[in-house]
Amino acid sequence: MEPVYFPIIGLARTVFALQGLKFSVKGDTNIPAEGGAVIAINHTGYLDFTYAGLPARTNKRYIRFMAKKEVFDNPVGGPIMRALKHIPVDRSAGSDSYREAVNRLRKGELVGVYPEATISRSFELKEFKSGAARMAIEANVPIIPVAIWGAQRVWTKGHPKRLGRTNTPIAIEVGAPIAPFEPAQELTDKVHAALQAMLLDLQRDYVHEPGAFWVPARLGGGAPTLEEANAIEQAEAEAKAARRSE
Repeated sequence: MEPVYFPIIGLARTVFALQGLKFSVKGDTNIPAEGGAVIAINHTGYLDFTYAGLPARTNKRYIRFMAKKEVFDNPVGGPIMRALKHIPVDRSAGSDSYREAVNRLRKGELVGVYPEATISRSFELKEFKSGAARMAIEANVPIIPVAIWGAQRVWTKGHPKRLGRTNTPIAIEVGAPIAPFEPAQELTDKVHAALQAMLLDLQRDYVHEPGAFWVPARLGGGAPTLEEANAIEQAEAEAKAARRSE
């Protein structure tokens, strides 16, 4: 029984309808009807996770997302996140959240992760962390890649929210389960390749506006290249570290 999650999903779907969001979903039957799995999602916007959970409902499943601890500390969002049984990630003590995720997977839960760790400003796939692979290996569960395209148009880093009625199309593709194997880095590379192929597949059928901020430079958009985005993030990290040392 999910006395909080179920009505929250209903509320979210009502909000999506009011926004006029137009979802297209492929491969939703790749979400297993039972048993644990790591759901690995590309990260282009703040609301990716709300869309990534939709394909799981085909088999009446719920995803427990790993999210930074600060979200759980929020007086409004925190109680909701805890009621939905999501997993807080304290970056200063990451082993605790890792252990909790593995335990959930062993109990048959779906655990949602962002292998890129942070939003991609370029909207291209960044380098993946190996945590998703290591969890899958330790819990002996598959990794299911989920690609989302269009979410960055609603709300992303460095740009205003567009939460009104925008009629934004959002494409989602669920890939075939990838069985765990070692070493973890090779598994990570396989998941990255699968998500890259799926993302390109979604982009082929999507109408892109030339020069728009949400369109990758590769497709004629105004987003920074992956290299430029990495340089921006490096500069921000250095500035943050300098402020902490003052």
